[in-house]
Amino acid sequence: MTNTDQILKLYFVTWNVAAKYPEQDLSQLLGLNHFTTSNQLPDIYIIGLQEVKSQPQNIVLDIFFEDPWTKSFREILKEFDYIKLKTQRLQGLVLNIFCLRKHLTYIRSIATQYTKTGFGGMWGNKGAISIRFNLHGVNICLINVHLTPHDHLLTDRIADYNAIIKEHLYNIPNTTNIFFHDYIFWFGDLNFRLADGLTVTDIDVLIKKNRLDILLEKDQLRRVIANNDAFTGFFEEKITFPPTYKYEFGSQDFDFKRRPSWTDRILYKVNQDTYSDIKLKVIQNNYRSHCNYVQSDHKPVTADFEIIIRPPLFENGVEFSSISIWYIDEENAVSFKFLGNAKCCNGDWIGLYHEGFSSLDEYIVYEYIRQGKFEAATESDLDLETIYFSDTAIRSPGMYRLAYIAQHGDIIEILGMSVAFPGYRRQS
Repeated sequence: MTNTDQILKLYFVTWNVAAKYPEQDLSQLLGLNHFTTSNQLPDIYIIGLQEVKSQPQNIVLDIFFEDPWTKSFREILKEFDYIKLKTQRLQGLVLNIFCLRKHLTYIRSIATQYTKTGFGGMWGNKGAISIRFNLHGVNICLINVHLTPHDHLLTDRIADYNAIIKEHLYNIPNTTNIFFHDYIFWFGDLNFRLADGLTVTDIDVLIKKNRLDILLEKDQLRRVIANNDAFTGFFEEKITFPPTYKYEFGSQDFDFKRRPSWTDRILYKVNQDTYSDIKLKVIQNNYRSHCNYVQSDHKPVTADFEIIIRPPLFENGVEFSSISIWYIDEENAVSFKFLGNAKCCNGDWIGLYHEGFSSLDEYIVYEYIRQGKFEAATESDLDLETIYFSDTAIRSPGMYRLAYIAQHGDIIEILGMSVAFPGYRRQS
């Protein structure tokens, strides 16, 4: 990359948490101790988990509340001004996207998808979940997977891959499937093992001698890619860390009930020549496991990337008029106008948030556009439209923000956000 390239920094975490709850401090896993200034922080965190506790009661609770892992990551990241953009879940699979607040209103066309591959596609204990979005002139697709386990079921893992590619479709022009995106990141517990020929003892000896190169020659995933059986065009950085599975719980020692292997991986693909004005590119700065996390039989794996984005383009959006104050227990209003080609669609809403909100799900109340009390734009008011919030919207003093959310079916866009404004009780 050159000094003139505009880049976006992405930080990935993948971890099979073995149905455990978070017990250890997650800050080190997020690399936060390595960033000495705010300018070094990743623009986006992508956190893919597998085997999150998914008993029926957990799934029901997660409809109304965040799962403990998502909540733990969000509590840490909100201190650095990250917003949880989206959570996607399929039984034990969880995918979270956190972005710096400054990027929030530039993200467009957030869409999700899932594929079940367990029990012949009938059950979601194995499969894939994904989140795709547009940001700063490029589009990104993120796929978190948990594929079929066991050394001898290689053909089943390849079949899982093909099923995910076939079934993961998005109702987004020009990016209807995974491979049509500019940047594709595929990660998770891929469950590829070491090919036959090495015993547990052989593997243990080679790991202790740090002869990972010999072990990696037996890695099923590398062979699959080399043979064009799956993951054609995907790239993986050189592995320099020990196998990530299987460990004794609470320990950094291998559990030799299974042959150690690199089940937990992060791969990427870039369609570099999509645009005539710029050549897209990925640089991976590190790829490592974190052996000090011992509550699972897997070790988490992280990677951080820099990707080239396109020069700023004029964005369609919404601009809020300035708000001096809203009053508690009174009807309040806000005016706004559409920018560019943006326009109101059925399902659009404006959410009221506390100023320091850390998730798009944390709205206090919301009002649908052009429903309830609403004043349409006229020539005399310079295209401003006005929407009213009821007298129950603000109930306590504090600082607040408004966000305009465009929602077309399952596709979400954040078109605009107001500056922070105070809410107080009117003095008599």
